Amino acid sequence: MEAEILAGRLLVATPLLGDPNFRRTVILIVEDEPEEGTLGVVLNRPTEVQVGQVLEAWTDLVTGPSVVFKGGPVSPNSALALALARGEDEPLGWRSLDGSSLTSRIGLVDLEAPPELLAGGITSLRVFAGYAGWGPGQLQAEIEEGAWYVLPGEPTDAFLPEPERLWQEVLRRQGGEFAIVATYPDDPMLN
Repeated sequence: MEAEILAGRLLVATPLLGDPNFRRTVILIVEDEPEEGTLGVVLNRPTEVQVGQVLEAWTDLVTGPSVVFKGGPVSPNSALALALARGEDEPLGWRSLDGSSLTSRIGLVDLEAPPELLAGGITSLRVFAGYAGWGPGQLQAEIEEGAWYVLPGEPTDAFLPEPERLWQEVLRRQGGEFAIVATYPDDPMLN
């Protein structure tokens, strides 16, 4: 059975996933190549580091909270940014994600480009330190083991003003069993 391409979809950690790097995370898949693996960014882990401390030129374009987010455990000293495009045109310095309809408006930003090049072409921007990565077949195995739900996302998921609520919100809006999982306590032993 050939695995579907996941770019543009969300990975939502199931309560079974105990890895502290990914516990209760929501990850946007930004690249998914069967031969090379999968790359995504954790959307709901803000840090205390202000964007102005590391990428001062981008401060005015960042969607609040204007902090750097922990995108994942791989290459934590590198940065990537996601932005929502305004309208149908592709702004210079912005590349749409390949995949689902979610990706028609969300894309990766070239942080080497001058911010003023993108200023009029985007509506939201968030900066991430590091990313999550899986080798060929690794993510599919984790999905089959029950570590992740693969769910559709909304363009605004990456820019939620209260990112710590994203895990519950994504699950709740799915309805049914997912809405019940959204109420799962942080520590079931305290229930």
